[in-house]
Amino acid sequence: MDRPISLPTGLTSSSPRAPERHLVARDVTEALAALRAAQPLCYVPADKRPAVEVLADVLARHGIGRSDVDDADTRLRRWASAFIRLFPELEATAGLIESPLLDMTGRNVAPGLAIGDPAFIKADHALPVAGSVKARGGVYEVIKHAEWVATSAGLLRSGDTPDLLLTPACRALFADRAVAVGSTGNLGLGIGIMASALGFKSVVHMSHDAKRWKKELLRSRGVTVIEHRGDYAAAVAAGRAEAAATAGSYFVDDENSLQLFLGYSTAALRLRDQLDAGCVEVSAERPLRVYLPCGVGGAPAGITFGLKLLYGDAVECYFAEPVASPCFLLRMLTGGVRCSVYDVGLDNRTEADGLAVAEASELAVALTGPLIDGFYTVKDATLLRQVHRLHDEGIDIEPSAAAAFLGLGINASRGSAATEIFWTTGGSFVPAAEMQSYIARGASLAESP
Repeated sequence: MDRPISLPTGLTSSSPRAPERHLVARDVTEALAALRAAQPLCYVPADKRPAVEVLADVLARHGIGRSDVDDADTRLRRWASAFIRLFPELEATAGLIESPLLDMTGRNVAPGLAIGDPAFIKADHALPVAGSVKARGGVYEVIKHAEWVATSAGLLRSGDTPDLLLTPACRALFADRAVAVGSTGNLGLGIGIMASALGFKSVVHMSHDAKRWKKELLRSRGVTVIEHRGDYAAAVAAGRAEAAATAGSYFVDDENSLQLFLGYSTAALRLRDQLDAGCVEVSAERPLRVYLPCGVGGAPAGITFGLKLLYGDAVECYFAEPVASPCFLLRMLTGGVRCSVYDVGLDNRTEADGLAVAEASELAVALTGPLIDGFYTVKDATLLRQVHRLHDEGIDIEPSAAAAFLGLGINASRGSAATEIFWTTGGSFVPAAEMQSYIARGASLAESP
């Protein structure tokens, strides 16, 4: 298991606090009513099929299975030497873009977590290169595209080392081409930083109200940021249209990209290795419960897909969404009918900018929807209180990532012993002043009645 991030000394866990009150929806009708009212709720599908059956259907209908995840992991590992040359900080992990697994057993990191319950943070807020869960998928799609461009130009042959893509000839080739994406921020960082490092023209389309510091960070890395009026979906649509009309431009489609999905899925293999190294049992008797913040759904869906391939029903995956933006839960409640949170009267405005998405990914719904074990929604005030609580434990994350820690109530009626995994999504790139603002607001909310 990776060595945990160093925490400040002198910290002690206070007594466990009760989780936020969620309506436990008994059926779809009750869940939809609570969702429309922006009421925190949790919902567990009553008719879940065994994971092995769902995965067999995905393989038969879409041709996606374990070999594709293994291939993605192999490609990322093959790039280790090139990654170190591009990002020297990766020398510490032998070129692997991976985050630590932090043992939080006995720590007051989540409301409702009993002292002694085995619990871990999969710390993607500290993921190298882009500082968020989006890095694996974004980096994977960019390097695969780079290989295709170089191979098409005769500069890369089968069996060649990816280090050849760092030569002046390849950089000159990439300089005439663009890689574009529409993003609320974190995927833009992953795509923008990787594409720019390889020499591509890098373009990120963002909504006008996306976090200013993310736009400034991208521009400081040589990325062109184009702002659009409207939300995430509007930025994606504009970026997609512009790339289609521009010769030599490649658009990374967060709503429908299989390559992003497969890049995200490799996280399951890395978590398995970390759990094995720590001798953590995963079985029907001691299941793994994983809590994943969800925006458009690509990253949590890819992770869920990989985990279900490895552990089947011995792993339970729960998606967390803001009460203003529960696009994936809405899609599941409507039986797969394509719809937006705006259609049910929600405004899609949340402090959790990475989760501010009105409509779920078609690909994520198709490949992973039936595999998800449950959903829960949270208010912004609760997210900020959780940011403050974790700061007191020596861990700084952004509000989107805080959603992972707020779903223990969904399992209140389940008696089996389990290992809890809280999957963080971003935080290490947040400027100090911005982080202090989150913490201060969370502290004031924690003190209020």
